[in-house]
Amino acid sequence: MIRAAAAIFMHLLATPVVSETIDVAGRGRVDLNGFECRDITRSSIVQRVCYDHAQRHLIAAVKGAYEQYCDLPAETFDALMVAPSMGQFFNRNVRAGPYDCETKPVSPPGN
Repeated sequence: MIRAAAAIFMHLLATPVVSETIDVAGRGRVDLNGFECRDITRSSIVQRVCYDHAQRHLIAAVKGAYEQYCDLPAETFDALMVAPSMGQFFNRNVRAGPYDCETKPVSPPGN
């Protein structure tokens, strides 16, 4: 039993860590390395959010499609996470805000 557990543990240590990549509407493939992702269960509009604190980028799964927002302050992300209605907050403060990545250059992760 101990040998089996040790073998499983060693296998896990030897397994390479692969970053998750997703398809973002209008942006193509995005590597989530550097993003903090959370699955959302309390909203019918927002299913998942991923935020990169260093780059101030938000990626949100909204009704099944990923959307990316740039230069989003951490305070806005924090407010989204505690908003009584995440969908309403998202639509009013993120989607309608000045965070459209199309008008901002997107730096590669780590820059």
